[in-house]
Amino acid sequence: MTTPEGLQRRLGTVDAVTIGLGSMIGAGIFAALAPAAAAAETGLLIGLAVAAVVAYCNATSSARLAARYPQSGGTYVYGRERLGEFWGYTAGWSFIVGKTASCAAMALTVGLYVWPDQAHAVAVAAVVALTVVNYAGVQKSALLTRIIVAVVLAVLAAVVVIVLGSGAADTARLELADDVTAGGVLQAAGLLFFAFAGYARIATLGEEVRDPARTIPRAIPIALGIALVVYAVVAVAALAVLGSAELASAPAPLADAVAAAGAGQWQPVVRVGAAVAALGSLLALILGVSRTTLAMARDHHLPHRLAAVHPRFGSPHRAEIVVGVAVAVLAAFADLRGAIGFSSFAVLMYYAIANASAWTLGRRVIPALGLVGCLVLAFTLPLSSVLTGLAVVAVGAAIYGVRALR
Repeated sequence: MTTPEGLQRRLGTVDAVTIGLGSMIGAGIFAALAPAAAAAETGLLIGLAVAAVVAYCNATSSARLAARYPQSGGTYVYGRERLGEFWGYTAGWSFIVGKTASCAAMALTVGLYVWPDQAHAVAVAAVVALTVVNYAGVQKSALLTRIIVAVVLAVLAAVVVIVLGSGAADTARLELADDVTAGGVLQAAGLLFFAFAGYARIATLGEEVRDPARTIPRAIPIALGIALVVYAVVAVAALAVLGSAELASAPAPLADAVAAAGAGQWQPVVRVGAAVAALGSLLALILGVSRTTLAMARDHHLPHRLAAVHPRFGSPHRAEIVVGVAVAVLAAFADLRGAIGFSSFAVLMYYAIANASAWTLGRRVIPALGLVGCLVLAFTLPLSSVLTGLAVVAVGAAIYGVRALR
């Protein structure tokens, strides 16, 4: 079955959960864990819990909205329908620029683990390869993501067993110290939110899942719950063997944790797992950004030619290509930690609008908590991330204003 615009409803609940997991598993463990530990110190696990609560609120709001508006575009559509065109546009703009930065961060993670001396070149090659996969259709993307998720979960399980089974793990390293501050914990939560935001991929695939009113509300909390359990267990293992200070300075936290546990021979396996995890996140992220680009192009907020759907593959092929080129250019020059901070700010703005949209549906406790949580986490991120994020959102608003006047 196809929608009027031509996208085919091929994905079931398992596929949707897999795509959401592919966006989340890996991003938080291999990319955001170290900077979050630097911010929260021994309060890292509290920061993870705060990020999970905000993510749950956002997921609940997104699921309710996606069931009512089963279209490509996610909060771009919800904001437009519930709050007005400007707020929908702002959500879509924030999502596209924020997730383009996320894509670059994941591509760079691949490069840093596979070939650190040529990280940017490897990142660009990864983007090109996965853009080709997405171009060929969402079913192929879902199949590849399922394989990637299985590999990554196996590697993470091995890391946990090795670390916690070693004599180097010490539960005393999990205890809170006097240096924990509320600001540090909130900043860590904002950085770790980068890891939880993958469930948005499920909502942006609203036109491509079967029975979206049933599938999306089921898939989002399942994917989020699995990711939270994995993150918590792995974070406990890493803290128990490294401690917060060593974890904060570790360029490859889980590889270092395995080495500290006396199993250095497993480091190559962990590095391969990290690269595969980042590839899974990158694959699903490009998929989500291209679908939001498609939705905004349909409404002429972006060039309308990007709304084309391939007659054979059923994919928004022009949007896929443009997104792939933009990510490849950014990956060639970007800094990993800077990309994570900026992405977190933009995506928190996106979910703030999602919660505000869900507020209009009634049952307002969770949307209110999610809205406040998003704003608090966004503005406690590193100052450079906040200023850059505000500037980019302002540019988007200015473009909208100019178009409205014309």
